[in-house]
Amino acid sequence: MDTWVIVLIVVVALVLLALVGLALAKRSRVAGARRREQQRAQAREHLEEARLRGAQAEKEQALAEEQAARARRERAEVEERARLAEQEARQRAASAQEHASAAERLRAEAEKLAPGLADGHGTRNADGRAPVTDDGPGGATRR
Repeated sequence: MDTWVIVLIVVVALVLLALVGLALAKRSRVAGARRREQQRAQAREHLEEARLRGAQAEKEQALAEEQAARARRERAEVEERARLAEQEARQRAASAQEHASAAERLRAEAEKLAPGLADGHGTRNADGRAPVTDDGPGGATRR
């Protein structure tokens, strides 16, 4: 074979290899561009979902804070009612103590005026029997 045919075959082979290399490079660039576009689309989706979840989180946080405030308010109301009830109970206890003291003073005074009357021994009828007391309706007909 002539030298020029061998050179021509080598040149054609080199050109074909260059064309195949260029085609593969272009295909690789196209695939890379497609992959980057897909990644951008996926990134946009992630950003949108992040925005939605952020809004949902803010809404939930606001509801949680509102619920906590309501619970604190209700606790304060309960504590106030309990404080008022305790204060009323102390006032009633003080009033009961005052009544008990007054009753004791009156018993002591009654004992001075009529000894033995307070324990039930000093009251007798003229015939020596204890007086009959009316215990209310139907008291005299007990069986």
